[in-house]
Amino acid sequence: MKSYIVGVGMTKFEKPETRDWQYWDMAKEAGTAALTDAGIPYGLVEQVPVGYCFQASTAGQRAVYELGLTGVPVYNVNNNCATGSSALMMARQLVEGGIADCVLALGFEKMARGALGGGSDGGDFKTSPVARHYGIMAAGHGFEMSPPTAQIFGNAAREHMDRYGTTEAQLAAVAAKNHRHSSQNPNAQFQDVYTVEEILAAKTIHRPLTKLQCSPTSDGAAAAVVVSERFVTEHGLRDRAVEIAAQAMTTDTEESFASGSCIDVVGRPMSRAAARQVYEASGLGIEDVDVIELHDCFSVNELLTYEALGMCEEGASGKLVESGATTYGGRWVVNPSGGLISKGHPLGATGLAQATELVWQLRGEAGPRQVPGADVGLAHNIGLGGAAVVTLLRRA
Repeated sequence: MKSYIVGVGMTKFEKPETRDWQYWDMAKEAGTAALTDAGIPYGLVEQVPVGYCFQASTAGQRAVYELGLTGVPVYNVNNNCATGSSALMMARQLVEGGIADCVLALGFEKMARGALGGGSDGGDFKTSPVARHYGIMAAGHGFEMSPPTAQIFGNAAREHMDRYGTTEAQLAAVAAKNHRHSSQNPNAQFQDVYTVEEILAAKTIHRPLTKLQCSPTSDGAAAAVVVSERFVTEHGLRDRAVEIAAQAMTTDTEESFASGSCIDVVGRPMSRAAARQVYEASGLGIEDVDVIELHDCFSVNELLTYEALGMCEEGASGKLVESGATTYGGRWVVNPSGGLISKGHPLGATGLAQATELVWQLRGEAGPRQVPGADVGLAHNIGLGGAAVVTLLRRA
C-alpha cells in the first residue's frame, strides 16, 4: 500500500526565548498550516504521532488538543535528533499497514539557550544513553570542556582530515553553502551570508569546528499530513500529493563501535545502511535524486553523509562540496533550506521540517530557492544513541 504527504507546515525556526509562546502554540501553528495546506479539517485525522525531546510525558496530547478534542490516539515519540523523522515514519507505517487513512505527524521543540548537552542525566555520563558513544571518543581523543556533541563531531572531523586530507576550508565550504541557501528561506533562524574566510575566523567551538559550522538550539515546529492512496482519490488531492517512495530507520550495529573511530560512532554506518535499504525498496538510486535535505548538525556530518548516501567515494566528500556539485547548478542541491546549521535545529521538528522543504520543492512551491525540475527528494535525519532515518520522496 502506498502513502502520500498531502499537507505540510512549519513555523519559523527561532532562537530560544525570541517569541513569547509555549510549545503548544508552535504546534498549533505548524499543525494548522499542514491541515490548511492539505485542505482538510482536523476531524479527518485518525492518529497523531508527536515528536519532541525536552518536554514532559504526554506533551504531545497537550499540543494536539490545540487542534481539536476528537479523542484520536496520540503517540509521544522521542528519538533524539531523529525524533521528527521517527514521527513521520510512524505515520507512514500506520497508513501503509492499513490501520489509518489519514495521520498527522507533528514535531516541536522549545529549547534552552546555549550549547546542547550530550544526552546525559544530570550531567552524569555514566548513566547517559550515549555513554558508550562518548566512551569511544574519550578513549581515542580524551574528553575536554567544550560542548560534548561538538567534541564528538569535531573529533570525527579531525579523523577525516588526518585520514583523507580533508581541509578546514572544505569543512567551512559546507557552512558557507548552507548559510547562503538560508538567505532565501524566510523560515530560517539565520539568513546571513558568510564567506569561507569569515566562517574559519569565527569562534572555535571544538577544533576544527567554528561557531558558524554548528547548528544552533532553536524553537520551532513542523508537521505533515500522511494519507493513503484511497484518501488521495476520495478527497481529490492528487495535485497536492507527494509519494513516500521508500523509508528506512536503522540503529547502531557492531560496526558503529568496533573501529573506535568517531566517524563511525556519529552515524556513518547506520546512515549508509538506511540509504541502502531505501534504494533497494524504491528501485531508485542517488543518481535519481535531485534535491536533498540532510542532517548537517555540524559541517563535518554533511561530508560524512555524502559518503554514506553514495554521492562520492569514501574520503572524497571534501572535494565534492568544493567542486560545487551540491549547490545550485551542481549535480544535487543539498540543504536548500539552509540545513540545520542555518535554518535551525529544534530537535523534535527537524525531520519534519526536512520533509516540509522537500514537499515544497517537489511541488515547485519553494520560491526563490526552488530547485529546477525537482522530481525526487531525499531526507536524512540522525540522532546519537542512535537512529538514522532516510526518506525518499517522489512527485506523484
